[in-house]
Amino acid sequence: MQSMQRIDLFPRYSGLVATVLAVGLGLVGCDSAERGASAPEGNVDARPAVVATSTLIADWAAQVGGDEIELTSILQPGADPHVYEPVPADSIAFEQADLIFYNGYNLEPNLIRLLNAAGVSARRVAVGEVVAPLDLEKGGSTVPDPHVWGNVSNAVPMVEAIRDQLIELAPDQADLFTQNAEAYIAELTQLHSWIEAQTATIPADQRQLVTTHDAFQYYATAYGLNVVGTLIGLSTEEQPSARTVQQLVASIQTLGVPAIFAETTINPQLISTVAAEAGVPLASQELYSDSIGAPGSDGDSYLKMMVSNTRAIVENLGGSVSEPGF
Repeated sequence: MQSMQRIDLFPRYSGLVATVLAVGLGLVGCDSAERGASAPEGNVDARPAVVATSTLIADWAAQVGGDEIELTSILQPGADPHVYEPVPADSIAFEQADLIFYNGYNLEPNLIRLLNAAGVSARRVAVGEVVAPLDLEKGGSTVPDPHVWGNVSNAVPMVEAIRDQLIELAPDQADLFTQNAEAYIAELTQLHSWIEAQTATIPADQRQLVTTHDAFQYYATAYGLNVVGTLIGLSTEEQPSARTVQQLVASIQTLGVPAIFAETTINPQLISTVAAEAGVPLASQELYSDSIGAPGSDGDSYLKMMVSNTRAIVENLGGSVSEPGF
């Protein structure tokens, strides 16, 4: 497995111009300072510039593209795509890109608005939208659930879409991109089978999943769980009402849910309150929902985050976990 590349946002600027841009944008805040850095003078990267909005998509693009693409991830590990506010460096990245991958289904609304407003000439590909979505109720109507990666088998067509777009962008690297994609898809296939085997060990009456926001419907549908309820809906920008909290507590108690889960991208305070009121444990391991983990964590790639999530869910709901063989 390759790790996601950490790439300079300003590869096509050189010397003093890059330094001025990096310093100026650094005044905006720590997010842009972490992403922006000046390129060495005279170093103009000839590789195609590929931008991914989310850490998940960036990880997949890194697996397929390897060192033959210049990859930028707009969001950093742990960032929440639902509420992320773009900074000036993001506009520069989009404008300098040859190819932009984003999730779609309104996962990253502010970045999508920026894409539509900025002077972007690059091809834009909604990677998540190659998967037929689950439709969920929201405000009296149905909306597509954007968390398509929860079912690992859905990652396969998304990786294939990334492969095809990279081949179109850099046809001289078609063999490499194809080989990388094949090797990664083999790992995804093994991961999917492993998750099926682990979740099957959870007692039937304990396959009840409660999380902070509604990000695990694909996972539950694919791996035989029931989403009892969530504190908030599809987007983390929503705020739970007192009635929602009361109803969730009642459902947890009625169904005898063994444990409930916080998420790495969301403040755990409210879900901790639900656990206390319902009288059930809050799992010590938070779930990775909308982002992979920080480098060196147990969820710093898509494969590792799905293993970590599965381990936490299965062990806390009364199942047993074997070591993955991939």
